[in-house]
Amino acid sequence: MVRFFVVLLLSSALSVSVYAVETVDFTLPDLDGKSRQLSEFRGKWVVVNYWATWCPPCLEEIPELVDFHEAHKDNNAVVIGVDFEDIAIPKLKSFVEDYFMSYPILHMKPAPKSELGVISGLPTSFLISPEGELVAKQTGPVTAKMIKDFIDGYNSGER
Repeated sequence: MVRFFVVLLLSSALSVSVYAVETVDFTLPDLDGKSRQLSEFRGKWVVVNYWATWCPPCLEEIPELVDFHEAHKDNNAVVIGVDFEDIAIPKLKSFVEDYFMSYPILHMKPAPKSELGVISGLPTSFLISPEGELVAKQTGPVTAKMIKDFIDGYNSGER
């Protein structure tokens, strides 16, 4: 299944990187200014999606991320959006409401590297295991099915 995922990504001109196991964490503010930590979500798979309001591929994947989050948030996985731009928080809050983004949104100003790694383009998603280990990175859009298939493959040992 994972091989299919990688082939699908490569055939779509996308890339995926699979990482050696290492525990990761970060702290960023949410839209209300409250500090949130990645480690709050231990015990679940976490998709950390770096995006921006001006990024067309980011906007296209938002419904997929909402669908994935809503289908899995009460069980085994969540999505965290990290807005990666210099934008006024009231404008960002309005955008999040307009796009019905039901997953937590954190904010950071653009930088060459995040706590999880290099952000070479948007969107960029990192997949964190329930144990807090960085297991994959995807530069380019993702779908709910791609995320689910990767997690299912990882859980079955198809890495």
